[in-house]
Parts: sequence; structure tokens; C-alpha cells
Amino acid sequence: MSENTEIGSGFRPSGQLQFGVFFQGVNSGTIWKAPEAGSQTDFESFRRLAQTAERGLFAAFFLGEGLRLREHLGRPHALDVAGRPDAQTMLAALAAVTTKIGLVATQNTTYNDPADLAHRLSSLDLLSGGRAAWNVVTTDNAWTGANFRRGGYLDHADRYRHAEAFVETAKRIWDAWDDGAIAGSTAAPGWAAPDSIRRVRHEGQHYSVDYVPRLPRSAQHRPVLFQAGDSSEGRDFAARQADVIFSAHAKFDAALDFRRDIVARTLKAGRGANDVQIMPASEFILAATAAEALEKKEWVRSLQIGPRQAIAYLEQFWGRELSSYDPDGPLPEIDPVVEETSETRGSGFHGAKARQLADQWRAEAKDKGLSIRQFVSAKTSRVDATFTGSYAEIADRLGDYARAGAVDGFNISPWLVPSGLDDIVNHLVPELQERGIYPTEYGGSTLREHLSLPVPVRSADASPVSAASDVDTAGDDIRLELAVRSQQL
Repeated sequence: MSENTEIGSGFRPSGQLQFGVFFQGVNSGTIWKAPEAGSQTDFESFRRLAQTAERGLFAAFFLGEGLRLREHLGRPHALDVAGRPDAQTMLAALAAVTTKIGLVATQNTTYNDPADLAHRLSSLDLLSGGRAAWNVVTTDNAWTGANFRRGGYLDHADRYRHAEAFVETAKRIWDAWDDGAIAGSTAAPGWAAPDSIRRVRHEGQHYSVDYVPRLPRSAQHRPVLFQAGDSSEGRDFAARQADVIFSAHAKFDAALDFRRDIVARTLKAGRGANDVQIMPASEFILAATAAEALEKKEWVRSLQIGPRQAIAYLEQFWGRELSSYDPDGPLPEIDPVVEETSETRGSGFHGAKARQLADQWRAEAKDKGLSIRQFVSAKTSRVDATFTGSYAEIADRLGDYARAGAVDGFNISPWLVPSGLDDIVNHLVPELQERGIYPTEYGGSTLREHLSLPVPVRSADASPVSAASDVDTAGDDIRLELAVRSQQL
């Protein structure tokens, strides 16, 4: 643990942690071959996991997104989990069988329309009683875009500028109804008060909006915004727009560094030091004793990376069939046939300099005496994001995070569905509660209340107006502000 845990700049640690559960869908970390494993697409798996998380007072149930089925050497990948129902459809169903837990949908700004997506998220927010959230992601590659009519049109440099305009437009749509716009009595002259609903206009490079929003604000005013990009542009975007960052920095020192960076960027964006919360992705392998936990970890890793998975992992970087190689033997001596790897199996495989990497990996494996399977297991074990140990030991470690304010919580990826949260809820949560660092009840009825987030400030053009020209002027102000920001990126 770092000796310097000071974050500074007015940041105040809450001393508390929250949990979320990340149901990944398409991934290589969820064990599907174990007898205890359930379906990745049946509603029962989602229901069981969400209700277990709610019993454990988890703040949110978080769904990943996949806009195209992952591939392996040009074919649909058959070894990893590949199920991923539509997020908002699934979350709407879960809203009916839960009462408190937040419902987070990962949705892409590149392949959605802002008015349509804002309406669907607003619908989920209203129907769930103010529990909806949007994990904002961007995509620019033509491989994913091929599934869409406008596939591949977005330049990489434009993706966050486009996303910023998209999110600003969504916020204006969510803020377009006055509080109290709907009549509170049958004696009112009309169902909605005059001039209480505003038209939203936006002219952008990729879409135009001229829209009268169809729904009032929810109990939490508008959906909570999550963000998961880790580039410099992504961090700046989060500092300006997000309520919560789904980060990749779970190791203590890395989490502290990330917190310091985000606080600095948030202050630069004109927001408070505590305005953006951080919940890194994490994996928990727990047992009654440390020895049992390590034994369980070996079992988990053996099923996550079997012989075929190990060979397939290397094939992504070599760009060729390697099935003739022994997974318990040394790495292939032949060179890759690709110079740079593609995005067909996700961001973790994208953009690597294949030949250079192969040389490095062969030298590393030889130096450490690792076989293909051992090497791949080590490469994919998510050391920085995995907590392995006894319930009491891990609770003590998490106490360090809470006291330092390194994170606000953890977004947990269960390695087994649907029972992967049972150990955490039944044993770890009580340990954390005894230490006073985990909630003993929900903070309210909305996700914003669970996370202790402030009521959002209305968008700049959301004040009451009586003429269309006033709305247009407000829209021009937003576009001017975005133009200035884009020049600063």
C-alpha cells in the first residue's frame, strides 16, 4: 500500500464503499463449463443475480453492451461466453422484480440517435422509480459499424466530440419538462401547464434534432451517467459529464493515482472535487481461509483458461491456426502473419504490434519456464483487479480504500453466473458492515440517493420560454460552448 494517500485539492473521502455487479455478457472470464454455471441468456440468471445483489445492498446492476458478435480467425468465437440480450429490455424486466437496486445500461453514442435513446432511458427511469443509469461508451471502428447502415463513418478523433454533443442533447431532453408540469388535480384547466414543456433543437455533424420530449423528469430528475473510457480524452469527458467512472484501476496505488488525476480534471472542468465517483472493475475469489481462497482461485483459472482457450488466445495475436501446438509446451517459434491485431475480439486484443509482442512473449515465457497455458493464464488473470483471500482479510484491505478515498466502490464481475455473488453477499458484506464502511440500508429509493449524488443542475437552456426563438437561441449557446470545448481537446 502507498505511504502517500493524500489526494488534496479539497477532496474529502467518504469512508464508505458501494458495490455494483457487472453482468458482462460476451467475455472470457465467466465460467460456463462448471456444473454450477447457469445460462447467460435466460432471464432466470439475471433475476437471481440482481435479487442477490439487492439483498446485499448493491447500488447497481450493470449490463455490458456488444454491438457485434466477437470473432476468432474470421468466425464467431465459440469458446467464450457469447450471450448478451438488449440492455434496456433486460433492465425493464428486472425493474419489475427488484425495488431498490439501480439499473445501468451500457449504450453507444456512435450507433444510437440521441432523441430516441434519451426517451428510452427516460422511460426506464420513470418505470423503475428513478433507478436508471446510462454507461456512456463510444465506438469508431468499421468492423462494429458494419452492423449498421452508417457503419464506420466516425473518425477516431471525433468520437468524444460527437459523444459530448450527444450527451448534452440528452440532458436537455431530460430537463425539458418543468417540475410540476403535470396537473396535480382533476380541477386543473389542463393536463400539463402551459409553456412547461420545451422543444429541443440541435444541429450537428452526424445528426439533427428537432424534438418535443414526451416524458417528465423522474424521481431522480434524470438518469445517472457512468463512463468507462480511460484515454486522456475519455477522462476529460468523464470529468465534464459523468457522475460515476467505471475504471480499470482497482489496485490500491493505481486507484489513488487515478483518483488524483480525475480530481484535477474535474476541478479544471469547473466541478467539485467529489462530484465524480469512481468504481473500478473487480473480481472477488473468497473463502473462509486464505488457503482455501488460493485453492479456489486455481480452480477458477483452470476453467477460465483451458487448453483450447490458451491456444485460441495466442491465435488472436499470431493471426493463424496454432492447434498443432501443445498447450503444455513452449510458445510457437513461428512468427505472426499479421503486423497489428484487429478489434474482432474486443479492445483487449486490438492494436497490438504482433511480431514485436511475439518476441517479447517468447522471451518472457522461456525466462519464467512457462508453457502456453501457464503463460496465457498469467496474462489474463487480471491481477490488478482480483481480490483473493479470506472474508476478513479482504474486508481489511477494502478498509484501506475507504479511508483513503481511493475509490467509491467496486463494480464486481462474477466469475460464475448466477451464484457468483453469494460469497460476497453472505460473508464479505457483513464483514464490511461490521467495520462501518458499507451501507446497512439503502440511502433512499433512487440510484442517485444510493450513491449520495447531488440533484443535477438543469441544462443551460432549460429555463421556461414562451417562444421558439428563445429555444433556438439557447440551442445556439450550447453549440457555441461545445465548439469552444472541442477546440480545447
